[in-house]
Amino acid sequence: MAFNVLIVDDSPAMRAFVGRVLEISGFPVGARLEAGNGEEALHLLGEQWIDVVLTDLNMPRMDGEELVRRVGRDELLRAIPVVVISTDRTEARVHRLLSLGARGYVKKPFLPEALREELERVLGVGYDPN
Repeated sequence: MAFNVLIVDDSPAMRAFVGRVLEISGFPVGARLEAGNGEEALHLLGEQWIDVVLTDLNMPRMDGEELVRRVGRDELLRAIPVVVISTDRTEARVHRLLSLGARGYVKKPFLPEALREELERVLGVGYDPN
């Protein structure tokens, strides 16, 4: 089974990097969509079937924390797991994002295997290399 992934980051280079890490990790990606901020992400979530969202925190217009908050408040969207990818390693920030509704948190820098394992945990699937 392949998963539709939405990568949210204001840096096109970081979005491409996360996409490449997903490929390297062996995680089964169907469609890979991208957004430059939380507003764009919410628009895509209303238009496309997305299985999981990977979001940065620091972005213009709507940051990742507000995106997590809004997804968590929306009756339809809250079923979509949001995983935060951030350099912020403080326990308080991690705890706050998880309490707002994020299902996972990956701290930069990360290995491809760490991202894959977190996605498998969040989505409740196991890794199958075939």
